Amino acid sequence: MNLQQKQTTFVTLLIIALVALDQALKLYVHTHLALGESIEILPFFELCYVENNGMAFGIEWFSKLFLTLFRLGAVGVLGWYIHRLIHIVQARTGYLTMVAMITAGALGNIIDCVFYGRLFGYAGWFYGRVIDMLYFPLIRNAAGECLFFRPVFNLADSCITIAILAVIFWFRSDLDNSLRPKTSPEENQPQQRKDSRE
Repeated sequence: MNLQQKQTTFVTLLIIALVALDQALKLYVHTHLALGESIEILPFFELCYVENNGMAFGIEWFSKLFLTLFRLGAVGVLGWYIHRLIHIVQARTGYLTMVAMITAGALGNIIDCVFYGRLFGYAGWFYGRVIDMLYFPLIRNAAGECLFFRPVFNLADSCITIAILAVIFWFRSDLDNSLRPKTSPEENQPQQRKDSRE
């Protein structure tokens, strides 16, 4: 098995594993908690069942259908980008891991949007609500009210956020390199043979 095959297998298995974990946690929360209910795991960490129609951390900027279709398009672009990284750019495995995490995060929330409305009987296809549950009230006042950090998010959001931050701080050169025009190794071979004859 060559490097390209190993990277393809690794990225595929990583995406499948992250999406499976994300969906398992969402389905557990949906089946074991009532909407709005929370369970304290640690003083600074709770499982809190909320749903949202928007983007990561409950942000709502566009219509539900637009966001769902946008996510579908984004996953298509990411799939093409991963293929390019492996077969043309020959990117490092660390950078591929970050792109795979972003792809898995997008897929995890797409499943909610596309299927959950129909599966749970409250809306049609493409109009499902995203399930969030990870809540970190890091700072509270004397009354126990959260002062910081208020957003509730899910594992898919975490994958996207962590990967984007990692790219910004540690894989910036890999991103820049991947955006430079390149041709596949097969396309380069005729030119290389020509140069060697000269």
